[in-house]
Amino acid sequence: MTSFDTSPQLNVWRALLALAVVFVMLATTGWTALRNQRGATPLQASLSAWENGRIGGHRLPDPQSEPTRLARFFASLTEQDRTTLVRKYSLAVGNMNGAPVELRYRANHLALAKARKVERERMHDKRLTPAGQHEAGRRMHRFGDLMEKGRHILAFDPEGSGRVAEVFGDLREAERVSVVVPGVDTDLLTFQRTHRKYAAPVGMAKSLYAAERQVSPSTRTAVIAWADYTAPSGLGIDSATAMRAEEGAVRLNALVRALPGGSPVSLFCHSYGSVVCGVAAHALPGRVSDIAVAGSPGMRVEKAAQLQTSARVWAMRDSDDWIQDVPYLEVGGLGHGADPVSAGFGARVLSAAGAKGHAGYFEPGTASLFNFAEIGVGAYRSVHCAHEDGVCRTGLSGTAAA
Repeated sequence: MTSFDTSPQLNVWRALLALAVVFVMLATTGWTALRNQRGATPLQASLSAWENGRIGGHRLPDPQSEPTRLARFFASLTEQDRTTLVRKYSLAVGNMNGAPVELRYRANHLALAKARKVERERMHDKRLTPAGQHEAGRRMHRFGDLMEKGRHILAFDPEGSGRVAEVFGDLREAERVSVVVPGVDTDLLTFQRTHRKYAAPVGMAKSLYAAERQVSPSTRTAVIAWADYTAPSGLGIDSATAMRAEEGAVRLNALVRALPGGSPVSLFCHSYGSVVCGVAAHALPGRVSDIAVAGSPGMRVEKAAQLQTSARVWAMRDSDDWIQDVPYLEVGGLGHGADPVSAGFGARVLSAAGAKGHAGYFEPGTASLFNFAEIGVGAYRSVHCAHEDGVCRTGLSGTAAA
């Protein structure tokens, strides 16, 4: 499949731009309507059950309540009550912003076990084609992988291509939190890879976590591999518009607002993930200190100042990255705006030396990963800029925590 992580058909992308009006109308009307003609998903069913549930004779709070209110609710419960809720409403609790992270880990482990059982049965369902049975087997094995001891699954939704988020490190005790926001062709099955592992969210996050500990061993860090939005699949309308990014931005904002504590948060946004971060930027809370994009097709603005964020905006692109050949413009809703590494955009442009193409920014030993790690721990004076023109370092202060 053609994707933003493999060799693209750029002429197709340009053709989509030329057909902006027609495609945007289809994307926002007929196609969307067809997608929505479905019954309740497992997550929706779990949330519906929660909304009608009770504990100790009292109704449960609205699952969409502010995270602080939900946190107070869970803190008021006995351990037995919390365990009861995890068992009865595992998907709801596992995806509930405001629920204690340890409780979400437990709930998602149970939800994964249920989903794995469903896929095991589907593997032998004669109503499915051989390809469908094979897909069920792949999903079953992936759910098993995610259930392995020591894995901390912060979000999980088995519906469709699936959504998932995983934490590396202690999220509650972290002095600095990093969130990796991936791009096109990210789903449950591509969440981690054996081949080209640093092009997948788990590999990206683990690599960043290790690099942060290397550059500042005394800084308590946590890194989230965040694939908890429905990313576009391949080159097409979804990847050329902001529709998926707008949905993702809402979810990203909800995640950040629900993170425990008040430690600074840095976003590391790759490819289409930078569109998500660009759309989310204006609504993100002040604890987001940095937004760093790599291999970006644009952030839906012409200048960094238009992101309306107090966070530092960083950008990098390897000289071999094919994304530079994508038209940096927006026409009728298609395209994502100006090039974030261009001088006129106003981002702090970092070196990506050694990244080798579009999918190599988190490879160990690269300047790109080193720069991400330094930003992640707040060691801004140590970053390697692409151009020593002063813009990259303007107003910077801070070193890695002692």
